[in-house]
Amino acid sequence: MSGQLYDGIGEAFEGFKTLPIIRYAEVPGFLGLVGDVTGKSVLDIACGTGFYSRELKRRGASRVFGFDISGAMVDAAKAIEDAERLGIDYEVADTTTLREFDEPFDVAVAVQAFNYAGDVAEIEQMMRNIRRSLVPGGAFHLFVQDPGYDFGGPSLEKYGFLLESTGKDNEIGVGIRLTALLEPPVSFEATVPSKETYEQTLKAAGFTGVEWVTLEVSDTGLEKYGEEYWADYTSNRPLTMIRCTA
Repeated sequence: MSGQLYDGIGEAFEGFKTLPIIRYAEVPGFLGLVGDVTGKSVLDIACGTGFYSRELKRRGASRVFGFDISGAMVDAAKAIEDAERLGIDYEVADTTTLREFDEPFDVAVAVQAFNYAGDVAEIEQMMRNIRRSLVPGGAFHLFVQDPGYDFGGPSLEKYGFLLESTGKDNEIGVGIRLTALLEPPVSFEATVPSKETYEQTLKAAGFTGVEWVTLEVSDTGLEKYGEEYWADYTSNRPLTMIRCTA
């Protein structure tokens, strides 16, 4: 289902990175979490159009492999690679049935990669496959929607998004509808895994040191818009991060 969903977005997905909350919180915050990748191999899970694959390769990663369940996303990533060759490999693949790699990776990154699983067991299988793909002691960094977000709080519209509850909650977590206010707007439904689901599945897969990391607005974002502009975001954060060790 998620593959077909994202096939309908294709290259437009790159537009997400222009929205204020993404440009001034997600991108600098997540890259800061991942840290120095010089000389390290990186696995980009649910890579989309390859935004983070490219950023991490430019920052010195020795090898980057990105995969996504959506053929359209991977096609877009490959087209960008063809236009500006960085030496990144992309493949259509599903985290649930991820193949074994001859050489495990030093680092794995996953941005909004678990919102379309059918049940908790499927997420656990994904985590096990990711753990198997990493060297012992390898780092796993996740960028996720905050399970504690209050849907009754202020709107995120001025930051480029709408986030609403659909009421379609299940054992994984809370059902949501996310709308990116692009031209035209892009909207889709998903399930935000609960804190318990993330922690339970990561630990079951063998990850240790699971830590939640607050996503702060960058200094550039604060300087551009001022602290008051970001008050609705900081009082009710829709996004957060996790780091752990294989």
